[in-house]
Amino acid sequence: MIVAKRKPFDEIKELVSDSKKMLILGCGTCVAVCLAGGEKEVAILASQLKMAQALEDQDAQVDQLTIERQCDREFIDEIKDKVNVDEYDLILSTACGAGVQLLSDMFDHKVVVPALNTTFIGVAEGPGIWTERCRSCSDCVLAETGGICPVTMCAKGLMNGPCGGARHGKCEVDPEKDCAWTLIYNRLEQIGRLDRMQRILPPKRYSVQQYPAVVIHEAYKRRYE
Repeated sequence: MIVAKRKPFDEIKELVSDSKKMLILGCGTCVAVCLAGGEKEVAILASQLKMAQALEDQDAQVDQLTIERQCDREFIDEIKDKVNVDEYDLILSTACGAGVQLLSDMFDHKVVVPALNTTFIGVAEGPGIWTERCRSCSDCVLAETGGICPVTMCAKGLMNGPCGGARHGKCEVDPEKDCAWTLIYNRLEQIGRLDRMQRILPPKRYSVQQYPAVVIHEAYKRRYE
């Protein structure tokens, strides 16, 4: 899942300071799970903005709406059935960066600003805890490293490790964190694939990382040719 966190409130206030009528648009998927941009978070943010405006004798209208996903055109189309977007001079999105950009594309005549900072792709470790696990590098080596990503988990991003600075299973860069390559070694030993440590992984293929990337499923290629 994509993990994000809300921008500082003062920054959000500045982003919407020129707005007389705004729509706070929430996203009900990833950012809802990480308690940053779902329906409840939208309601809290709306209340905070209204109170701040009241204290500053401002008279701006703040409406709110949450859809299933902002990274999917199908769900963004549903907005048109619920509100008249043309009535607003600004949309404050609580989605990840991808959602903000798609929203801006589909309502290109409107000002769209982000309420969140997108941090990483990660997993839920427990209530309120998410850890980064993937960099979306387009060149996955997890089959060779026991399901532990060296690109993400190693502070130096080493494809072959450990480095000479690891001590007692801890990272040289941050001694509070486990050395990724020690974790990889232990995992490979546990699953009976320790021989993988003798393989030299090739340099990272940065050429496969397209910016901006476009992926078209084989089953749909004919449609878009």
